[in-house]
Amino acid sequence: MRSRYLTIIILLISLTACSGPQVRLFREAPEPLREFTLEGVGKDKILLIPVTGLISDMPKKGVLRTSPSLVEQVVLQLNKAEKDKQIKAVLLKINSPGGTITASDLLYHEIMSFKEKTGAKIIISMMDIAASGAYYMSLPADKIMAHPTSVTGSVGVIFLQPRVTGLMDKLGLGVDVKKFGKNKDMGSPFRESSEEEQKLLQKAVNDFGERFIRLVQKHRNLDQRALTDVATGRIFLADDALKLGLVDTIGYLSDAVKESKKVAKVPDDARVIVYRRAEFPEDNYYNVAGVASEDVSVSVISMDLLEPFSLKTGFYYLWPGFLAHEK
Repeated sequence: MRSRYLTIIILLISLTACSGPQVRLFREAPEPLREFTLEGVGKDKILLIPVTGLISDMPKKGVLRTSPSLVEQVVLQLNKAEKDKQIKAVLLKINSPGGTITASDLLYHEIMSFKEKTGAKIIISMMDIAASGAYYMSLPADKIMAHPTSVTGSVGVIFLQPRVTGLMDKLGLGVDVKKFGKNKDMGSPFRESSEEEQKLLQKAVNDFGERFIRLVQKHRNLDQRALTDVATGRIFLADDALKLGLVDTIGYLSDAVKESKKVAKVPDDARVIVYRRAEFPEDNYYNVAGVASEDVSVSVISMDLLEPFSLKTGFYYLWPGFLAHEK
């Protein structure tokens, strides 16, 4: 399967090379974010921010350039919105299986801070997936709307640890480790974990998981039966999530826009805006281009196809089911 991805990348690079002199591949510095109106003519504004892919604070590396991390993309837009008093609500359009614990917590913190500083309302519109860390970052919202076919939940923690010991044994390779502290190389992919190390790792998983559950209870105020069900870490379809209280309502993105205006108490003619680096003809709600987009004439090979394979050893608020979907 990886060979298929590499073949696609090579073909795309070839097409890029043959696309003519009008295609600009590099830019010395990105252009500043600009505001574009998707609809409406009023003075009040609803800002639409897409949140797509793995939640990470690491830059996304492509063949031809490195683009901002998802955390940076969202925070850049929140910081810009903070200076605009006409923005009465932020609508986050989420399509993500979650990501690293720290990155998810950073977005949670930044959204909470934005609300406190501005008084603006936060509305969530869940698309295909808004699970685990993506649900975690949604908790400060004033209203959470799931698409009729959304998958959410996966409230829990997973520790991912690649194993290479079997392959190394077959190849006759080994790693010589000198360490200070008996648990210094805990979690190493080059050896099996001891029983003590497994207990320590499980304690960390439990602590992170309990933090997640506490925040769910704080923001959603679930009854004990629902909280027990949610704490299993399973995913929920939209109807079940609504019954449990994980989401407030079910609807389409256009419904979420209407709900944003209602929650923010602004007129129907309020403008729905986006921040982009480039103008897109016939722009609409479903354009996921964000602060990573520099110019519509730029031809860039993205490494997003390989993103599921780049997960490193660590703790994640992540629904791992998407990994099988991506392969």
